[in-house]
Amino acid sequence: MDKTAALTGLLGIDLPILQAPMAGAATPALAAAVSNAGGLGALGVAMMPPEMLRQEVATLRTMTNGSFNLNYFVHDEPDLSTYDAAPMRAALARHYAELGLGDVPAPSVPSPAFNEEALALLLELRPRVASFHFGLPAPDIVDRLKKAGMAVIGSATTAAEARALEKGGADAIIAQGHEAGGHRGTFLDHVDLGTVGTLALVPQVVDAVNVPVIAAGGIGDERGIAAAFMLGAAGVQLGTAYLLCPEAQVHPVHRKALSEASDHSTVVTKLFSGRPARAIRTRLTEDLHPYEHQAAPFPAQRPLVAPLTSAGAKSERAEFMQLWSGQAARLAKAEPAGEKTTRLMSEAYRLMGRQAVEAQARTKGKTQ
Repeated sequence: MDKTAALTGLLGIDLPILQAPMAGAATPALAAAVSNAGGLGALGVAMMPPEMLRQEVATLRTMTNGSFNLNYFVHDEPDLSTYDAAPMRAALARHYAELGLGDVPAPSVPSPAFNEEALALLLELRPRVASFHFGLPAPDIVDRLKKAGMAVIGSATTAAEARALEKGGADAIIAQGHEAGGHRGTFLDHVDLGTVGTLALVPQVVDAVNVPVIAAGGIGDERGIAAAFMLGAAGVQLGTAYLLCPEAQVHPVHRKALSEASDHSTVVTKLFSGRPARAIRTRLTEDLHPYEHQAAPFPAQRPLVAPLTSAGAKSERAEFMQLWSGQAARLAKAEPAGEKTTRLMSEAYRLMGRQAVEAQARTKGKTQ
């Protein structure tokens, strides 16, 4: 079976390339540009208020008739009654004082986990694809989504998680390598685990499941895309590569940091949300590194740090900003998202075709 054809048919797309649903940075314009080019555009909507989500989807639908993906977080609501916020608040206090922000707020939950209200709205909006991070909803919910005509995708950071997603009803699985920017999708083991690199992860996930596998993590250009297909992936998902596109909502300071990043510029930190996520290393991540294990449980850490990151953005001080990035940022080019989508796939196909021809020539030479 041609799993790439199965994937593109499942998602209603022409090209097996997905734009990662980067909350905050992914806009209707970005998603539409990717979808119009034949890929799968996406919006990260886990923390989005219902009316804002309705408006974003309505805007997106005025810009494309293509398929698109809405992405949600699936996590347990944190119990803050057992969490001691004093060490983290004390660690943040001097940074708050430096920026004149007053007292460090108490941890709180900025938005609920995927619940019945979110499900009802998702069923109302009916995108072609619904994807989930940190696991899947209950099987009966997955079944309702599929009966409503949606394809369901989940992210795995291990082969065991991939098998769990397939058992839970996932139509396709994103194999997310450790190189990926943003939040790591680990859900079976402790959140600090799930650190397998893309090169090792993808073929093991392909061997572990029967549904199409989408490679993600550190794929920054056509070479990475071609390599993913050689590893058995049916498609690829790129995030950081799209952050430099003009359609992405990315602060100019963040764009500059991405364009100057090297392969070792990033760090995996819990300091922004309470779960491991990869971002460009800054003074804030370095100063607070000793307090990683005292971060509030996800997503309650976010309100503790958000005033700092917002003030940093307003004052254009990168050292206080949240600069999401994968390890392949240096490979990204600043170009329109639609052009990037078609160029990357065209060049990847050309690479794979050239390699096949060269391999045949080498084989022929050995037999003569």
